[in-house]
Amino acid sequence: MDKNDLIFNSRHIWHPYDSIINPLPCYPIVSAKGVFLTLSNGRKLIDGMSSWWATIHGYNNPRLNQALKNQIKNVSHIMFGGIVHPPAISLCKKLISMTDRKLEHIFLADSGSVAIEIAMKMALQYWKKKDFKKRFFLTIKNGYHGDTFSAMSVSDPENSIHKLYRNYLPIHFFADSPKSKFGGEWIKNDINSFEILIKKNFKKIAAVILEPIVQGAGGMRFYHPTYLKKVRLFCTYYKIPLILDEIATGFGRTGKLFAYEYADVSPDILCLGKAITGGTLTLSAVLTTKKISKKISNNYPGCLMHGPTFMANPLACAVATENLNILQENKWKKQVFNINKILYKYLLPIKNHPMVDDIRILGAIAVIDCKKEINIEKIQQFFVKNGVWIRPFKKLIYIMPAYIIDKKSLKKLISVMIKSLNYYFFFI
Repeated sequence: MDKNDLIFNSRHIWHPYDSIINPLPCYPIVSAKGVFLTLSNGRKLIDGMSSWWATIHGYNNPRLNQALKNQIKNVSHIMFGGIVHPPAISLCKKLISMTDRKLEHIFLADSGSVAIEIAMKMALQYWKKKDFKKRFFLTIKNGYHGDTFSAMSVSDPENSIHKLYRNYLPIHFFADSPKSKFGGEWIKNDINSFEILIKKNFKKIAAVILEPIVQGAGGMRFYHPTYLKKVRLFCTYYKIPLILDEIATGFGRTGKLFAYEYADVSPDILCLGKAITGGTLTLSAVLTTKKISKKISNNYPGCLMHGPTFMANPLACAVATENLNILQENKWKKQVFNINKILYKYLLPIKNHPMVDDIRILGAIAVIDCKKEINIEKIQQFFVKNGVWIRPFKKLIYIMPAYIIDKKSLKKLISVMIKSLNYYFFFI
C-alpha cells in the first residue's frame, strides 16, 4: 500500500462516522496476527479494540483459518430458503447448548443491527393477531443497538450518533438509565422510572429491549445486576417479551459467557453477533423461545417475515462453530480473569488523575471516562506513534483486547492510555 493508495482512500472511500470531505487520517494495515496489527511500513501496533469487540482469540487464529479452508472446499455460500447445510446445523446445536435452555429456536442473520431488527419484528409479529396496539418498545437511556432504522429507534434519542434522524424514527419509551453501578450498592429507586413507564403503557408495549449489564457505544456504562432482575420481573408480570442485546457482551467479554448470567435471568429473545465468528466474518443470531416462535407461526402470515440473502452463510457458520468449540474448552475464563486482574492493578490507581472522571472495569473491558471530550485525530496519532491501536470516542478512552493478549502487551496498552492523559491538547 503506497502513498497513492492512501490518497485514493481519503478521496473516495467512506469510513465509519467520518466525513468524505475532511476525513480523519487512516492508518494502512497490511496484516495482523495474534494481538498485533502490521502497518505498511512494517511497524506493529498492539490492538486494544479486538476490531470492535469481535476478534476474541486474536488475528489469524490457525483453528479458525483451518475451519474456513475446510468449508470453502465444499461451499462458501448457498441460499437458506428451502436448503439446510451441516455448518448451520452444527452452529445452531452449539448455540442452543450454550445459551439458556428456554431458547430453542434460532434465526441466523448477517450483522448485529439486523439481529435487532429481526428481534423487534419477532416481538411485533408475536402480538399481531391478538393486540394491534402493541407496537412500541420500552428501553433505557444511554443504550445503543445499531445503526439501522429500527435499531436506532430504540437507541438513546439524544445520542449524537442518532439524533440527526430523530424526527424520522418511531418514538418509543425510554426509562432513565440505571445509576446503581456494577459492584456498587443497589439504589432502591433506580427502577422507578422503568416501573412507571411499564405500568402506564404495558398495553402498548410489544417488548422491552436493553443491553444486559454493559451499555456499549451509548457510554460504556456498567450497571447493577439487580436492575436487570427487576426488569425481568416486570416483563414476566405484564407478559411482555424481554429482548436482550448481547451482541457486544456475548461470548465471555464481561467475565461470564453471557452478561445476563450476572443477574441469573433469561431473555425471551436473545441477540448475538460480533464475537460469534471470532472476528473473521460477519454473522449474527437471534434466539427465542418455543412460545414466541409458535405464536408467530400461528399468526398471519404464518412465518417470520425476514430473509437475508446471506442468512446462515456456510463459511460464517463453519468458523463460528469452531470459535464456539474454542470457547467451550474454557481457557477464556482464565484469560479474561487475568486481563481483569491486570486492569485493576495498573489502571484503577489513576482514578484521581485530574483528567479522569471515572474508571470502569468489568471482565476484559476497561474504560477511562475523561472530564473533557477527546480530539480523536491528535490522540490517535499519539497512540500509533507509541505502538498501540486504541480508538476513543467522545470522552471515553477504552479497550477490550483479545483474550489471548500477553501481560507485557496489555501493560503497554494501559501505560500508553495513562500517558495520553497528561497532554492537555488531546482534549477539547
